[in-house]
Amino acid sequence: MRRRNLAVLVSLSLMGTMSMTGYAASEKETTTEAASTEAESKSADQEAADKVADLIDAIYVQERNENTDEQCKAAKEAWDALTDAQKELVEGENADPDYFGRDTGDASKDDPRNGDEIGENEILVVSFGTSFNDSRAADIKGIEDALQKAYPDWSVRRAFTAQIIINHVQARDGECIDNVEQALDRAVDNGVKNLVIQPTHLMHGAEYDELMDAVEEYEDKFESVKVAEPLLGEVGDDATVVNDDKKAVAEILTAEAVEKAGYDSLDAAKEDGVAFVFMGHGTSHTAKVSYSQMQTQMNDLGYDNVFIGTVEGEPEDTACENVIDAVSEAGYTKVILRPLMVVAGDHANNDMAGEDEDSWLSQFEASEKFESVDTQIFGLGEIEGIQKLYIDHTAAVINEQ
Repeated sequence: MRRRNLAVLVSLSLMGTMSMTGYAASEKETTTEAASTEAESKSADQEAADKVADLIDAIYVQERNENTDEQCKAAKEAWDALTDAQKELVEGENADPDYFGRDTGDASKDDPRNGDEIGENEILVVSFGTSFNDSRAADIKGIEDALQKAYPDWSVRRAFTAQIIINHVQARDGECIDNVEQALDRAVDNGVKNLVIQPTHLMHGAEYDELMDAVEEYEDKFESVKVAEPLLGEVGDDATVVNDDKKAVAEILTAEAVEKAGYDSLDAAKEDGVAFVFMGHGTSHTAKVSYSQMQTQMNDLGYDNVFIGTVEGEPEDTACENVIDAVSEAGYTKVILRPLMVVAGDHANNDMAGEDEDSWLSQFEASEKFESVDTQIFGLGEIEGIQKLYIDHTAAVINEQ
């Protein structure tokens, strides 16, 4: 009897062990299958994200081609098809989730000014451009609106020189903006006779030179083609040379910055230990001396607490670290950063006021030389006084004999 019971117990024990072994094996298989499924899912997510990144990189180019419109459409459709988790995985040579995902304002507030029925007289406003919707509407459209109001008998149209930006706005917002060649072809096709081109560029730099090269090829297609001065006017030979345009910009911009900061005057800000730093783009072009001339102009006006800097650090004394030293050595304890740019776009929002450690805001704060560092993210184009300067420049060529 004992032997039979013992045999039963051994048998049950073996069955339990086999059962447990089988369960463990089954659980391991289930875990392996789950891990494999998860890996496949992650792989599929990354594959979908990579496809969008490739499509974005394909339109992140400075040349328009016969496929550009379809490429812009395909990139947006592919982005819209991604899940939120997949969108975070988008990463390419230039592509990232912000390309389509960052909120830069309401594009419907803008006007691409790409219509036909132009008439015989056209003012073509040529800008570098920006993909920041609110800034495009406030700054570039602000200038265009002011010109249209000043010259109701002329048709104001728009062109951007940055195809990368044109593609970005078209893909993301469905807003089609002409490049320079498209705008000039549109003028020819519409029978424009008198063409005035008003660049919104700051100076006679590389963008201005490229514009002039493009215009030269169309000069024989109109009865008259005239190009107005950029904002700062003629460059001048060296850092000591200033002009009426630079003086006007210095006065208008400084007054606007002082008012936005809540001071009654620049002197009142100075007494409070405040320095204003106006950050331009910078350039390796010979026109870079314009930034030094703007600093000369500020000094000539007695604006001791106003400093000029550039993102590119060209000229060298406009580099961020050099401006930090200059402001600190002058004894100012509070800093207000503001762009010396027509639009408050990518450079103003990221290079100047961004969270990355290499932004001007971060570098000024990291220096630990100042009690406070604040920013004003506004472009020159939305200031009425600046718009008036562009109107005056346009008037100068319209009225010339």
